[in-house]
Amino acid sequence: MTASHALAANATWSRALTLPPLGNLDAYISAVNRLPMLSAEEEQAYARKLRDENDLEAASRLVLSHLRLVVSVSRQYLGYGLPQGDLIQEGNVGLMKAVRRFDPAHGVRLVSYALHWIKAEIHEYILRNWRMVKLATTKAQRKLFFNLRSMKQGFKADAGAADDTHRDTLSAAEIDAMARELAVKREDVIEMETRLAGGDVVLDPTPADDGEAAFGPIAYLADTRHEPTALIESQQRDRLASEGIAAALDTLDARSRRIVEERWLKVNDDGSGGMTLHELAAEYGVSAERIRQIEVAAMKKMRHALAAYA
Repeated sequence: MTASHALAANATWSRALTLPPLGNLDAYISAVNRLPMLSAEEEQAYARKLRDENDLEAASRLVLSHLRLVVSVSRQYLGYGLPQGDLIQEGNVGLMKAVRRFDPAHGVRLVSYALHWIKAEIHEYILRNWRMVKLATTKAQRKLFFNLRSMKQGFKADAGAADDTHRDTLSAAEIDAMARELAVKREDVIEMETRLAGGDVVLDPTPADDGEAAFGPIAYLADTRHEPTALIESQQRDRLASEGIAAALDTLDARSRRIVEERWLKVNDDGSGGMTLHELAAEYGVSAERIRQIEVAAMKKMRHALAAYA
């Protein structure tokens, strides 16, 4: 390499070390695609410097020259609805792990070795974040998770379906073929297809733009029967309805107490209430309006007594 070429290469790498942040995804991808590729000889030289001398500058050159690979791999996983910037970030972590473990003595290019690490890191991120309840746990389930979508698209293409809406479910023959190819049970394919077909549900939605409260499943999924505050309030209501009412009635004179009991607390066998204002008025020899006044005064006195009791 001539001196002028070396100076140009160093200038290019200096600009590369100041890549735009992932928040500006288009600018980041554009900058990554302008980074120079390493020749096999340069890659070997940098890899040996990293292995033998722990040269961080060599590590940076190896990582930066393969960032475009991470961008390319991330595009394969856009169908899971996760931000590409996050996929790239996780893939970059895998790339750095690959660079750290890469041994130039094996005689393979870094791109072949790093591909496994990049995909593995992206896979883990998808499994952690694609569903609130994790879909895949065993190795076979993970294989099925990442292959079912692409295989299903292949079946649709073979059948000549131009649109996913034409046929969303797998046929019995397709399920059997998928189970054989992926070495899993037929029931596992059916279960994973059902889980993947289910949409996400927002349990606690944000309020609407007009300020109205948004209704979500959390409203009827929440069990407040054993919530401490609800239990205390329930116990207080029960105590007021029994001991509190009894204590409030004790503050009344005999006539006021009987009027309140007849008007509000008495229930006959046929479901009807107690005596009317006119019946009580006839019994005490006063007007119905007077009975009403006594009732109002008694209820006011009881409310004060209940407030003090609470």
